[in-house]
Amino acid sequence: MTYTMHVAGLTRQLPICPLSDSLQIAAFVIFGDVELTCACAKALLEKAPEFDYMVAPEAKAIPLVHEMARQGGRNEYFLVRKKKKAYMNGVFEAVDHSITTEGEQKLYMDGADAAKIKGKRILILDDVISTGGSLAAVENLVEQAGGDVVGRMAILAEGDAAKRKDIIFLEKLPLFDGQGRPL
Repeated sequence: MTYTMHVAGLTRQLPICPLSDSLQIAAFVIFGDVELTCACAKALLEKAPEFDYMVAPEAKAIPLVHEMARQGGRNEYFLVRKKKKAYMNGVFEAVDHSITTEGEQKLYMDGADAAKIKGKRILILDDVISTGGSLAAVENLVEQAGGDVVGRMAILAEGDAAKRKDIIFLEKLPLFDGQGRPL
């Protein structure tokens, strides 16, 4: 079963995947789809507020933030990591509750990145915003670092996220019931 998605002038067939007996999602993955990544980056940049740096959570938002930086003529962006790395110092930590990740996960920001974003206008990016858990965790890290969040953007807003007034997105993505019908 698939869902037909139209975004940034392109059409893709998204597989519908179960999260539980009563809830399914359409899996939107930009990994490996250069045409889609480039088109979405361009469309989001056209809607973006003025910012100094972009911050995105790993992993599915990485190609998006990279392409937006490339197209926007920026040489630097920052990632929030799912695991602490040996090269990270002065790490900031926040808890994430995501619809696609079972249980609680932690997100981490390197202290060196935090020092660069202190007092700067920060644009938070993700591929899909659903419950807003990952977005809230990234925003928490940016605020801990002293950055000023000026925008929250995603390619898609899933389910009730499409009703939010504090995010900018390209298209709505429905949730699906256990039989694959849009909710």
